[in-house]
Amino acid sequence: MVKKRKSAASNFSVSLGSLKLPNPVLAASGTFGSGRDYEDLVPLKKLGALVTKTITLKPQSGNPPPRTAETYQGMLNAIGLENPGVEAFIRKEMPFLQKIGIPVIVSVAADSPAQFARICRRLSKIRGIHALEVNISCPNLGKRTLIAQDARATYEVVKAAKRATGVPIITKLSPNVTDVAEIAHAAERAGSDILSLVNTFFGMSVDLKTKQPKLGNATGGLSGPAIKPQALWAVYRVRQAVKLPLIGMGGIMDTQDALEFIICGASAVAVGTANFVNPKAIVEIITGIRKYLQKNKIRDINSLIGSLGKK
Repeated sequence: MVKKRKSAASNFSVSLGSLKLPNPVLAASGTFGSGRDYEDLVPLKKLGALVTKTITLKPQSGNPPPRTAETYQGMLNAIGLENPGVEAFIRKEMPFLQKIGIPVIVSVAADSPAQFARICRRLSKIRGIHALEVNISCPNLGKRTLIAQDARATYEVVKAAKRATGVPIITKLSPNVTDVAEIAHAAERAGSDILSLVNTFFGMSVDLKTKQPKLGNATGGLSGPAIKPQALWAVYRVRQAVKLPLIGMGGIMDTQDALEFIICGASAVAVGTANFVNPKAIVEIITGIRKYLQKNKIRDINSLIGSLGKK
């Protein structure tokens, strides 16, 4: 009896510059915590990487409740970067993150280039942090202009962060701009190693009974399936404009969504809102991509990156 020869497994690892990931699917910032709350539901070692909730230098209490509201095909949030501050994060969360066995990306935010430099410098001394995500695009802080809406401000922040640390810098871009490629160029010139896009869109919802906003902050950030076509376009646009590796996000709910982002130019994808609907979404997407590669006899996930229009 002739045994059937097993086909070789497809390569599933990706490289975002010096940042090496075992697979291209990440848990997005603010949607997975430190992973501690998910460890009984999800085998964390199967994730490509985990991005922490955004950390600031000092503790922040966040916005008044209600902080979330469901919308058609999406979700609004106005958490306001609630977090315990960098020192408490290092003390309470890093011991767990250092043991989970996957790349850890810490998201950081601040009000000035000097503050960004300070928090990046502090975190770069901590073992187990593989990259820092510079969050310059949170839409629910009540500020008139985001750093990510100003090319010059973006340049100054990224330059300061890059000078302060030796770990890769990921710049998180906003969709709330006239041309996302202009901001991407500024981050690239300043030395960003990777770009992640997009953060949430400005949005709001009104309660007809009370005639009041459904969010305590009035406005917030819209995520979920409703934003996917625009997020996908932003990745496609930036892929054409810069040479940096991209992490795509925005409405990724299943395997097809993730593959679309990869085909449009993302080297990796981050899953966010889907985690609230289905805690196992990330693992299911990872399994789904593997099956897609097998079914289509694709030997290397990297051959799909930016393959839009290719036969």
